[in-house]
Amino acid sequence: MILKRVITEFTPEFPQRGFSSEELIQILMDILDDKAAHVILALDELETLIRTEGSAALYNLTRIQENRLGAAMRLSLICILREPEYLKDLDASTLSTLQQNFIQLERYSSSQLEAILKDRIELAFKEAAVPQDTVKFICDLAAASGDARYAIELLWRAGKYADAENVREMTAEHIRRAAGAVYPTLRGEYVQTLSLHEKFLLLAISRLLERTNAAYVSMGEAEKVYKIVCEEYRQLPRAHTQLWKYMGGLDASGIISTKKSGKGLRGKTTLIGLTLTPASAMTRWLESTLEVLYKRVSTRTD
Repeated sequence: MILKRVITEFTPEFPQRGFSSEELIQILMDILDDKAAHVILALDELETLIRTEGSAALYNLTRIQENRLGAAMRLSLICILREPEYLKDLDASTLSTLQQNFIQLERYSSSQLEAILKDRIELAFKEAAVPQDTVKFICDLAAASGDARYAIELLWRAGKYADAENVREMTAEHIRRAAGAVYPTLRGEYVQTLSLHEKFLLLAISRLLERTNAAYVSMGEAEKVYKIVCEEYRQLPRAHTQLWKYMGGLDASGIISTKKSGKGLRGKTTLIGLTLTPASAMTRWLESTLEVLYKRVSTRTD
């Protein structure tokens, strides 16, 4: 299929059937010689080719020149794969040819993801439809994996949610909904293991995010609303130091994410955001859960 695709770029009327791979390689090389052309063939997702064809396909492509001694080099390969361990499935001769020039690319950084997203936004969205804070929020979520595809899918899904609501601007809540659709993390069995006051703190954070429609809230803001939540459920609030411990546990679980404030905020503070769950969904879920828990707590303490 790959060889036919290359040949039809030069000869659109080329028949789709009736040739072996070896014959197609020879036909391609004859075409390139005739046109004095050089092809750089980039094979993305090389794992798929290795899984389906083993070493045979790559062996034929990398050894073309051995049968053309003295002829001009007409075909070069760029092989791209995400999982280098698949190279171990190749035979030694093919592997030695491929690994003459091996480049290990690092994961995308947050700033690189931002550049990629801005390019896509310019192509796909109306001006000012995706605020800078929203772009940075997507990058924060995707930076842990460095996966540009994940960042682009978040952007696409969030855009669909904003379109469905007929709003002019994408918000952090759209991003959280998109993230929840891609990798759902609101798992009842985990949240049930949280202590009562961890739930109170999480409820405070989700209420704040839902009300402000922001990507992050400050620790100080979350603590104020946490005290209001405690009053609502007739419980004494925990001390500031204990809240920091709760926040560390929630951060480690992946339910929330934290970062230090940057420019635009006076002093240094910790910013808190929900990662993969919409604030509205988290708020409703916690309120329904706490309604049951609160009855149990008040029965025990009254």
